[in-house]
Amino acid sequence: MHVRLIKSFTFEAAHWLPCFPEGHKCRRMHGHSFRVDVVVAGPLDPQKGYLMDYGDIKALTGPIERQLDHYCLNEIPGLENPTSEMIAKWIWDRLKPQLPALAQVVVHETCTSRCEYGA
Repeated sequence: MHVRLIKSFTFEAAHWLPCFPEGHKCRRMHGHSFRVDVVVAGPLDPQKGYLMDYGDIKALTGPIERQLDHYCLNEIPGLENPTSEMIAKWIWDRLKPQLPALAQVVVHETCTSRCEYGA
């Protein structure tokens, strides 16, 4: 049996998008209540009855959450242009080496807008 697990975390952050044209609202400093879904996928271990412990995922995402929460994202190395797409890739690049079962990172920028990044 193949399963997907999703562990979410949230962070509050400010950013501005230098790639947008002058006068565009996203070019100005603003903030979001971001939600990130970390999706892992793989075969269910029949002996254990689960793929992996949610706590192990949380242990890996905790440092990332703390690095992003209540910061200006543009000031974080690698996020100088912090679009949802770039945030998702940035998180992926930090998780994948430690979390081989990582299948997707979903960044919810607003209640109605999100970016899905993955294999």
